[in-house]
Amino acid sequence: MPPADTGASVTDRAAASPQSSPDSSTAATPDPEAGKLRPGGPGYRRMSFALFAAGVATFALLYSTQALLPAISADLGVSPDQASWTVSAATFGLALGVIPLSAVSERFGRRTLMMWSLAVAALLAMLVPFAPSLGVLIALRGIQGVALAGLPASAMAFLAEEVRAKALVAAIGLFVAGNSIGGMSGRIVTGWVAQAWGWRAALAAVGVLAVVCAVAFRLLVPKARHFVSRSVGPRALARTLGSHLSDPLLRRLYAIGGLFMTVFGAVYTVIGYRLVSEPFNLPQGIVGSIFVVYLVGTVSSAAAGKLVARAGRRGALYLAVGTTSTGLLLTLSASVGAVLAGLILITAGFFAGHAVASSSVSRTAKTARAQASALYQCAYYVGSSLGGALGAAAFHAVGWEGTVLLGLAAMLGAASITLYATRKAVAERRVLHLEKAA
Repeated sequence: MPPADTGASVTDRAAASPQSSPDSSTAATPDPEAGKLRPGGPGYRRMSFALFAAGVATFALLYSTQALLPAISADLGVSPDQASWTVSAATFGLALGVIPLSAVSERFGRRTLMMWSLAVAALLAMLVPFAPSLGVLIALRGIQGVALAGLPASAMAFLAEEVRAKALVAAIGLFVAGNSIGGMSGRIVTGWVAQAWGWRAALAAVGVLAVVCAVAFRLLVPKARHFVSRSVGPRALARTLGSHLSDPLLRRLYAIGGLFMTVFGAVYTVIGYRLVSEPFNLPQGIVGSIFVVYLVGTVSSAAAGKLVARAGRRGALYLAVGTTSTGLLLTLSASVGAVLAGLILITAGFFAGHAVASSSVSRTAKTARAQASALYQCAYYVGSSLGGALGAAAFHAVGWEGTVLLGLAAMLGAASITLYATRKAVAERRVLHLEKAA
């Protein structure tokens, strides 16, 4: 899933850098891009592989227990809603940590924060398999989520500062690819390892992967050459966040992102329980492999721009809501094929809605876009936490139908917000038309 830019924007950093000011004593204007990384230049490939490794580790760790929930429930004797907190605690921890850690990165540097975040998260990953109880497991996962927040809080800003503008999209694309591959492969690997050796061995395998990625990141990532340290006090940060939250459009976008993620978190937290039970009785390895449908999200995210160009932002959101809702209804079937088709539609609709909402945040915010995106990231992962916890509780209470009902309610909320925005835009255009006619 693509991370929001939670650091300073390129414009902000250019303004803060001494290279961005013209030298009044000469006719030539210094190139603010001079010395930045570019494809084919020294350090660019190392930087790309380093950020790719960081992306793989982050999302492999964040959702490492999601495909293992049925096995955790069976081994520890806990219900689905209790086991789901091993996922929700990590995403909630990330949601809590992303905004304050974005401020920490302004003071101590993106590279430094990313190295420490990966190191701490990888260390915790080696302890998680030995958790003696569900409570300890949940606590370790929550701390791990806070540690992982340093990556989305720093990575985009690091790239914006160190990579030439023309190469920035490609560099960010490789980091996002690492996120997607880490999220997907982590679930698939844990599924098959758990089938052979149990869920603790599966978490240990993810831990080893995280350690390898952390070491690779430390060895490969180049030094930051364009970072300018500045302190962001609590009051200044609070004023910035308050100004964003006072914007009605941004509030709607945050809510839409959170609601889409509520569906996604609920479905993928609970789907394992549904597929290992009657009438499917699928083995753990096959259930883990279901997450390969994440690749559909890569396609739908890339297509979101073209969709907005044709149908407009609100039209694209309506289509995303409709696609996700149709997928939810399909999963009610007792056919594995229909359930898989439903998951494909849910994934495509979710990623399209997320791409539209997250990109609209950066476009809407006129100042402090870093913190505007951080707020979206926070709402996004709060939605994931609530979706996982509430979806599992609904499944425990009434079965898969309860999880689907929760998802449909969230999509009704997203559709209602979008409809309100549509009617508001129509009313504003009507008033403008009348004013011109007068």
